[in-house]
Amino acid sequence: MKIDIPKADLLRALGAVAGVVERRQTLPILANVLIEGADDRLRLRATDLELAVATVVGGHVGQDGAITLPARKLTDFCRSLRDDATVKITTEAERCVVSSGRTRFTLGALPAGDFPSLATEDGMRTVSLPATDLKMLLDKTSFAMAQQDVRYYLNGVLLELSGSEITAVATDGHRLARYVVGLEAAVSEDVQQIIIPAKTVAEIRRMLTDEEELIEFRWGERTLVVAAGVTVLTSKLVEGKYPEYRRVIPRGLEREVIVDRESLRLALQRAAILSNEKYKGVKVTFENGTVRLQAQNPEHEVSEDELAAEYDGEAVTVGFNVAYLMDVLQSVDSPRVAVNLQDADSSSVWRGVECEQETFVVMPMRL
Repeated sequence: MKIDIPKADLLRALGAVAGVVERRQTLPILANVLIEGADDRLRLRATDLELAVATVVGGHVGQDGAITLPARKLTDFCRSLRDDATVKITTEAERCVVSSGRTRFTLGALPAGDFPSLATEDGMRTVSLPATDLKMLLDKTSFAMAQQDVRYYLNGVLLELSGSEITAVATDGHRLARYVVGLEAAVSEDVQQIIIPAKTVAEIRRMLTDEEELIEFRWGERTLVVAAGVTVLTSKLVEGKYPEYRRVIPRGLEREVIVDRESLRLALQRAAILSNEKYKGVKVTFENGTVRLQAQNPEHEVSEDELAAEYDGEAVTVGFNVAYLMDVLQSVDSPRVAVNLQDADSSSVWRGVECEQETFVVMPMRL
């Protein structure tokens, strides 16, 4: 195989796939990227056996062929070159030479025939949606995913497709995020649910660079395929049944407080200065026209803040994990936030004012 390709093009293609490669591998070939050259096109693919990403880039192919090369070393080599450099890849038998100008690397290569692939399913369902919608679904919810929870089905984002709507949900048992977008056409009469693993969520978010792009979304019982332009992601889905999330979202909350999002975010940021790994609590008191925040730590240091708010009701003080509230405010786009709550012992619902498609539930914290 003989390939000539501009450094910038190769580096962009490697960036699209190399995020899948883990630093520690059970199989040596999983540390490599598969490069196939034919018809002046290069196809690159990387996988960890649970997730695979492939992309296509143009380049001069003097001789067709395929090889696998160490993904990290090849990426670092490209990054070290001048912006206008050209990379040459030449393979002979089991040796591969990667060069640019007077720089020459001989890299360890493994046969392309040994590179594993992820199988897809027959009869997969398909829906197309704008990249902006898919990005919003994941950006607004993925922060609430569990991290390495024994309840493995919480370590991902639930996508629920019903009628002409897609709902994304994530929860770690202490907070929940839900976001809904509409579709131009109905998907199906029955409700479809899939759980996307956390690593796959991160890779999909990395794919969505062109907000004007239309994304093809295909899913089956065990597999998900997401196509964005020339880049295609294939992933196994999380098996299991997601909890009935609707039961977690409180209804009929009697109190509503409206507060400026940025002012509250900055106040929480100040309160977080006194927090540590073991103590992340903040007391939030809602009373007539005011929101007061108080935080303290085991060293008896105290932070106090007071903000103007739209509220006319009995005073109520609720303890929250300050990091959870900051995550919520980071996901709200509206300049004002509506907080609906019942009492100090019940979960509260947060969302941007007039943003009914988003719902953030935060459980109280005993302080």
